[in-house]
Amino acid sequence: MESVRDVRQLPKAHLHLHFTGSMRAATLLELADKYGVHLPEALRGGRPPQLRATDERGWFRFQRLYDIARSCLRTPEDIRRLVRETAQEDVADGSGWLEIQVDPTSYAPRLGGLIPALEIILDAVHSASRETGLGIRVLVAANRMKHPLDARTLARLAVRYADQGVIGFGLSNDERRGFARDFDRAFAIAREGGLLAAPHGGELSGPSSVRDCLDDLHAGRVGHGVRAAEDPALLRRLAERGVTCEVCPASNVALGVYEKQEDVPLRTLFDAGVPMALSADDPLLFGSRLAAQYEIARGAHGFTDAELAELARQSVRGSRAPQADQERLLAGIDGWLAA
Repeated sequence: MESVRDVRQLPKAHLHLHFTGSMRAATLLELADKYGVHLPEALRGGRPPQLRATDERGWFRFQRLYDIARSCLRTPEDIRRLVRETAQEDVADGSGWLEIQVDPTSYAPRLGGLIPALEIILDAVHSASRETGLGIRVLVAANRMKHPLDARTLARLAVRYADQGVIGFGLSNDERRGFARDFDRAFAIAREGGLLAAPHGGELSGPSSVRDCLDDLHAGRVGHGVRAAEDPALLRRLAERGVTCEVCPASNVALGVYEKQEDVPLRTLFDAGVPMALSADDPLLFGSRLAAQYEIARGAHGFTDAELAELARQSVRGSRAPQADQERLLAGIDGWLAA
């Protein structure tokens, strides 16, 4: 019988983590008390809230909880604390590289404007990286619920800071709203500025939303992408192009995309040769961090340690980590498997 290795010791990259959603639950409680923010029971009960975002009402509730949590981040020190603690959690889970996603417009009103907000976030990232040894970079994400002109503004801002820690441009929120092509100019600006295109797709909407990410936004990575499993031709396309899907199993079940962990098509994507980067999405709301996603792959889908190591390699190769960092992490993965 094969020995079972500790997935927390497996070196890996974390490529799909939202900013506020990365917060520790205990930190949210402290900040809410500090600022007099009333938290609903779903955010202070000590357990992940019961969520189901497959209908409009469920998605609205999810967004409302996220917005309440975000309202507790009000000062540069709050931002520094969140990033520092997130880095500590990632390191404990075996992450050697983190790409965290943020829409700075959400924090700008309390941090002095759009540019100061992004600079505060990047400064926090640099500080946390020095303190923990974790490589951290930022994806600036536009909100598809807002006007495409807002996305263009963010894309230009992201390009401006491409040499200061911003490595990609994303598109988040409910992909059932609007069309990906409405944001094609914003993504063109980002790509022309050397940034990775990494929009959400194939979570709440089906395979067509993944195709839209590829055709209209020329995605180099796709946030989630699991619904591609419903289209064999699309799976072949993702595999042939080497487009990494940032798959978040705990999130998929928590939001009702799938009923149970065994239904998440990890094995379908893996066997089709689609690169994956297992990720935690929003640990604050879903109750599990990075290593837990690998435990899900092992426990619910029967992934062997050799296959978990390959998933970790795919996460590293799909990252924007410098070559030296990638080689270090890949060597660590081989060492974990050989131990």
